[in-house]
Amino acid sequence: MISRMTDQKGFDLIRDSAEQTLKQDVQMLFLGTGEERYEGFCRELTRRYPEQVSATIGFDEALARRIEAGADMYLMPSRFEPCGLNQMYSSRYGTIPIVRQVGGLADSVIDADAEHLADGTATGFCFTESSGDALSGQIFRAVKTYHNKPVWTQLIRNGMRRDWSWNRSATEYISVYQRAVSKRAN
Repeated sequence: MISRMTDQKGFDLIRDSAEQTLKQDVQMLFLGTGEERYEGFCRELTRRYPEQVSATIGFDEALARRIEAGADMYLMPSRFEPCGLNQMYSSRYGTIPIVRQVGGLADSVIDADAEHLADGTATGFCFTESSGDALSGQIFRAVKTYHNKPVWTQLIRNGMRRDWSWNRSATEYISVYQRAVSKRAN
């Protein structure tokens, strides 16, 4: 996770789910700065679980890109997120996002439920409840799916195929305007 370390970004949920999450065969990496209590939490987690957790307090653009590209999953359990960019960066790099389904995260990550896996649109893992249990449940679900290589590979491909360019957005806006003008003309 690369983020400001604040409640808004869901660090309280990470704190509440960390012990349960680290019982799985996972490693966690944090890059960012923010509230002292969350910086301290990340440092303490690193001290207690040196083989599973690493925290870099600060920001380094090159390291951020390497994290996005090298991770298997990207946590984004935000309490609110008007847009969000990291879920898009992660998808582009082939890193599967795990997000709380709010704001721009709900608009840009399609849950890997049975329906979306079947129709080939799933791009990540989404949860709605604002709790550590809900977050650790999605991490568990993602780790389980990770071991199903054909499904995991499909999630990666689906995410990497998404077009977040301004060309796509502009085309969608033009279509909306054309429909509005057409309705007004009638």
